[in-house]
Amino acid sequence: MPDLKDQLRADLTTAMKSRDELRTATLRMVLTAVTAEEVAGKEARELTDDEVQAVLRREAKKRREAAEAFAAAGRSEQAERERAEGEVVGGYLPAQLEDADLAALVADVITRTGAAGMKDMGRVMGAVQGEVAGRAEGGRVAAEVRRQLG
Repeated sequence: MPDLKDQLRADLTTAMKSRDELRTATLRMVLTAVTAEEVAGKEARELTDDEVQAVLRREAKKRREAAEAFAAAGRSEQAERERAEGEVVGGYLPAQLEDADLAALVADVITRTGAAGMKDMGRVMGAVQGEVAGRAEGGRVAAEVRRQLG
């Protein structure tokens, strides 16, 4: 069984014992999403740590978007809850790249691939995404690639 999934289950047990309602609810939600991903498709399978991290990134993004939507609708209490859940999920993800590090990485890939303009964006994006490996959102990466190629 993957280590990250074991860690999530162990942390859920700890949160339940300490009666931490927010952490318990969030970890249950994450484990439910992982289980749903495992049984999706034609055949049930065990997710690798990388696949579990992809599920975690997706859940963190959902929390961010929901918090923004609640805040825009003037529902600050629900927005705060979504942010708190996002922080719990974010604790299991690798640290995000700083803007300067991302810019340097994109510049390096552009130099290596010999990209000359926006027509090469797809090639640059593919190479950068491989190196970023979940440490930056696709939207941030695309914006930086666009800025440097444009």
